[in-house]
Amino acid sequence: MKDKIIRLVQSVSQRKEVPEDDENLFDSGYLNSFELADLVEGIEKEFSVKIPDADVRPGKFMTVAKIETFVGSLS
Repeated sequence: MKDKIIRLVQSVSQRKEVPEDDENLFDSGYLNSFELADLVEGIEKEFSVKIPDADVRPGKFMTVAKIETFVGSLS
């Protein structure tokens, strides 16, 4: 799952670097509020899950590790 999340982050951010598991994706420039919506859409398609609008907040998508935990809780 982690590799797929990393690929989605790279695709949305258009960066080739691989973020660390605990790297803040917003502070390090991988994501901004606009790209978060694209990432959520990609996660929903890739993992066949529905992310409730109330859960689309930067805190849930701050790091690769947090995204992995959050998506795992939806399955």
